[in-house]
Amino acid sequence: MSGEVGDLRAVTELPILWRASGSPTEAALAGADAWLVAVEDAGEDEEWLARQHAEAMELGLDFVVEVRSEEQLELALERLDPEIFLLAARDGLDTDALSQALELLPDVPAGKLAVADVGVSSREQVDELERAGVDAVIVGTRNVAELVGDAPPQV
Repeated sequence: MSGEVGDLRAVTELPILWRASGSPTEAALAGADAWLVAVEDAGEDEEWLARQHAEAMELGLDFVVEVRSEEQLELALERLDPEIFLLAARDGLDTDALSQALELLPDVPAGKLAVADVGVSSREQVDELERAGVDAVIVGTRNVAELVGDAPPQV
């Protein structure tokens, strides 16, 4: 997401997650509640995640860490111990995104929030994630009506 989130605030009181490139400062200035950082974006810079986390916390943003593998999840826990994990699929694997998220879920410690970003396309997939213990699912606006039985919000 980029730009102001003011129009979105008119239709929901739910927290808004900033997933665009940029900094936590840009997310906060736009009105987001949380900022997403991908572990893989840290590259070889071992302090990058900590710097991003500190900036987000200083601005009052919730910090969401995207992980795509067990190794990334372990790294995030070692360096940050975040409260919210976004479980995303790895490119180039034979297994589908839903299966990948479900494989990562048991490694998320109790008490942490697990959000799945797996491109769900059916209510059954959402139910499966919920039964497995996922706390939230990211869906595209095109999918909202068929997943919840209502028209998507105009944003």
